[in-house]
Amino acid sequence: MQSWIRSGGIRSSGTFCTGVALMVVTLLSWSSPLTGTSNSTTATATSVDENSITVSNNISQPRWIEIDLSEQRLRAWEGNKLVYSYRISGGKRSTPTPIGRFRINSKYRTHRMRGRNYNIPDVPYTMYFYRGYAIHGAYWHNRFGSPVSHGCVNLPVKQARNLYNWTSTGTLVVVRK
Repeated sequence: MQSWIRSGGIRSSGTFCTGVALMVVTLLSWSSPLTGTSNSTTATATSVDENSITVSNNISQPRWIEIDLSEQRLRAWEGNKLVYSYRISGGKRSTPTPIGRFRINSKYRTHRMRGRNYNIPDVPYTMYFYRGYAIHGAYWHNRFGSPVSHGCVNLPVKQARNLYNWTSTGTLVVVRK
């Protein structure tokens, strides 16, 4: 560090110049915020794969959702801090929930959902993350913790409302087995 300070033209033995130099080096070494993460202001390097998620420690972390189909559980995170943990109903074996990394691409306070063998009006707090797959409230059943859906991620309505209000378009959704 001292050679860098001298070569840069700073020739002082005081701690003030060393402190300034450390601040400059620190500022230059920070990563830029993640693109597409609208609810993060100073997030730094984040790596996500299907088995682990690593978020570096910084002032404000991105919000993201983890869906564990083997546990039938949704966890909402702000960086590495758990914000919500809810039992869900994911897709049945014949109509599985897709696995992978996605982003919430649209949100609807209520939305009609139609598909093969179902037509449900006013589905509350719908957050689409991949094609016709969404995280949403389910007023028509109370079997959370068991896979009973046509591939969507069902939550009790009150919990879906909390999550809907907490997320924004672009929030990362990681679905794993």
